[in-house]
Amino acid sequence: MRARALTDRLALTEVGFGAACLGNLYSAISDEQSEACVDAAWDAGIRYFDTAPHYGLGLSERRLGRALAGRPRDEFTLSTKVGRLLVPRLPPLPRDDDMFDVPGDLDRVWDFSAGGIRRSIEESLTRLGLDHIDIAYLHDPDVSAVPGALADGLEALLTLRAEGLVTAVGVGTNDPATVVAAFADYDIDTAMLAGRYTLLREAGFAGVVAAAAGRPVVLAGVFNSGILAREEVPADATLDYLAAPADVVDRARRIAALAAQNGTTLPALAIQHGLRHPATASVVLGMSSPEQVAQNVARYGEAVPPQVWAELGEVAPPR
Repeated sequence: MRARALTDRLALTEVGFGAACLGNLYSAISDEQSEACVDAAWDAGIRYFDTAPHYGLGLSERRLGRALAGRPRDEFTLSTKVGRLLVPRLPPLPRDDDMFDVPGDLDRVWDFSAGGIRRSIEESLTRLGLDHIDIAYLHDPDVSAVPGALADGLEALLTLRAEGLVTAVGVGTNDPATVVAAFADYDIDTAMLAGRYTLLREAGFAGVVAAAAGRPVVLAGVFNSGILAREEVPADATLDYLAAPADVVDRARRIAALAAQNGTTLPALAIQHGLRHPATASVVLGMSSPEQVAQNVARYGEAVPPQVWAELGEVAPPR
C-alpha cells in the first residue's frame, strides 16, 4: 500500500478506512465483525483510519479505538471530527435515526465554540483511548446553520494544533465552496471532500485545488453513495443516498461498459480516479466486512489500461 505525504509530519496510505460502518451505518454489525474489519484493513496495509463522534453516537470511535489498541501508535494515522457534541437525549429513543442503528440515548448538538471544540476532542480521545489526534476535521459547518461556524471552528482547531493536542487540522464536508473558503482564509493543512470529485462529478474541484495552493485533499464518497460501487449499475442505484436520476444511471452504465470492455470494473475506476489527481492524499472507503476490505484493496491495485482514462471524458464526461 503506497502512502502520500499530508504534512511534513504525517503521511496517509492511498486507501483509507472509513469507519462510519463501525457505528452501525444503516444496519448493525457485531463488535467481532468491527474488529475483523480493522484487522483486515491493517493486514492489507491500510494505515489511515477516519471516524467521527457523529458515527453511531460515538460507537465508531469506541470500536476503532479498541481495534487499534494493540497497534504501534506511530504506525497509523487517525482522523476524527468536531462540531457535534454528544449529550444525553431525554427521553431516549429506541433507535437513534434512520442512518445509524444504535440506541437513541444520546443526541448531537452543534457546537463550534472554542470550548465546544476542545471538549469534542477530549471526549474523542477518551472514546478512542488515545493521547492525541493526528487530523481533526471541522465536520459539516455548512449544514449546521450556526452563524460563524466555519470561522469559529477553524480558529479553535488552529489553537489546538498550536498546543499539540492535534497534529493537523482541516474541514470535512460535501460542499466545495466551504473547502475553498477554508483553504483561502485559514492556515489549515488539508480538507476531506465527500462525493464531489468522482467519475460522475468534478464541478468545483478545480477551485478547491487552486485555493489549496499545494495542500493535499482527502477524498471520500467516491462511489457517490452506491451508484459506482458495483460492476453493473442497477435501475435502483442511489446517488447521494437518493434514487439516481435516469440520465446519471445511463452515464454510470456507459462507464461500466467501457471498464468491462477493457478488462476492469466500474468500482476499480471509481477508486483509482481520485488517486490520479496530484492534489489527492488518500481515498477513504467505508467497508463493513473483511470481504469488502479485500475487494476494495484489490480494486485499488488493479491494472487499468491507460486508454480507459483517455476515453472516459468522451464516453461519460463528469459534470
